[in-house]
Amino acid sequence: MAAGSRRAVRGAVCVTVGLAGALMAGLLFSGQDRQTGPRGIVDPVGSGLAGRTESRPLAPEAAPIRIVLGPEGRDVRLSGELTEGAAERLAGLLDAHRTVERIHLTSEGGLVDEGAAIGALIAERGLVTYVPDYCVSACTLAFVRGRERLVLADARLGFHAPYETDSVGSEFAVDSAPERAAYLAAGVRADFVDAALTIRPDDLMIPDADTLVKAGVATGIVDAYRFPDSTLDDGDTPERVRRVILHDVPLLDAVEAGAPGTVAPIAAWYLDGYHRGRPEGEAVDGVRRMAAHAVARSLADADPAALDELGRMILRAMQRPNPDRARVCAAAREGAGAVLTRPRLDRTQLAAGRAILARALGLRPAEDSSKRAAVEALAATGSAPPVPGRGCSALRKAFAAALARPVPESAQALRPLLFPAPPARLRPPLEASALPP
Repeated sequence: MAAGSRRAVRGAVCVTVGLAGALMAGLLFSGQDRQTGPRGIVDPVGSGLAGRTESRPLAPEAAPIRIVLGPEGRDVRLSGELTEGAAERLAGLLDAHRTVERIHLTSEGGLVDEGAAIGALIAERGLVTYVPDYCVSACTLAFVRGRERLVLADARLGFHAPYETDSVGSEFAVDSAPERAAYLAAGVRADFVDAALTIRPDDLMIPDADTLVKAGVATGIVDAYRFPDSTLDDGDTPERVRRVILHDVPLLDAVEAGAPGTVAPIAAWYLDGYHRGRPEGEAVDGVRRMAAHAVARSLADADPAALDELGRMILRAMQRPNPDRARVCAAAREGAGAVLTRPRLDRTQLAAGRAILARALGLRPAEDSSKRAAVEALAATGSAPPVPGRGCSALRKAFAAALARPVPESAQALRPLLFPAPPARLRPPLEASALPP
């Protein structure tokens, strides 16, 4: 290694995985116009075994390394840049807690020596490695040493050739033989390694999960209900929790603007679950249920024209001939709140939802909360939605029939469709209203 330089494998990948990935994408690509979806990659190019490549953006300063013990002492959560001393810190934690079985890796990479040393610790202790969000560059050298190597279906692992930085910060490519040997020794297919190490240091190769398994990088794909949530591994401050929730359910900002304090109990429930070890899938489900309830409550006093507009927006979404229609219909059966808080709302739907919410909150009469109380009473009954049948066709017909009437009759007919009572199992847990200890 040349004097004054550091050998590194580091990158920044744009991902949206559950709550954490969405926030990371926003931080790394703030100000850019992009098309995103749940756990989706932004503007990928290329295909095949090499997966997808994308140019690395100019990322902000990397997050500092954070290594903490998870709930019940079975998981270690490692996040941030792999800087000098990271492996030593991990070794100390593992020595103090012999019950650790898994390590969650969320890192943009860093020093090759640290990634390799962390990988050696993982192999020595027989740990399972798990990537819930993203693991880029030097982080992958640690990941491939796991006894089992597991990823979420939409997690992103990023590969590219190593580089060194000189005293003025310039980057230049170096011989990749050490990295090649490390990947091959872990059982990664040679053609995959060859493809990964031909990627320029300013690019990333990001294969999908199936390709990772076929290439021997990962041994299995798990869902978000399997392990404790890692979304807040790189910071669990109340402000960050709030930002994550508002990024995942963007229409909550409109509700919060009109009804301050709406987000606080949701954030408290989510943070408490993170500390208790609630799986990410359950956390996402819970946040969306509570957000849907808050949105529905905010719409309770909307004027008839606003409800008519909302019904038409939902009907249009159910009529679109695309793969997302079934998910729209499933949300619509739970009511307007579920529709407006579901993933993959496009910009038009977000704008329309904000306008309707702002209108509803602005027109709410302070002296009369009878409609809002009626909605909450209906939710407490646990009665079934009034639409017969389970298919999307019946629901579309019910919305169309209601909207065929003139306003305000259409709004009256839409109310049972927009505000059906959710089944008891969908109601938020009682702890949702309590702050964590």
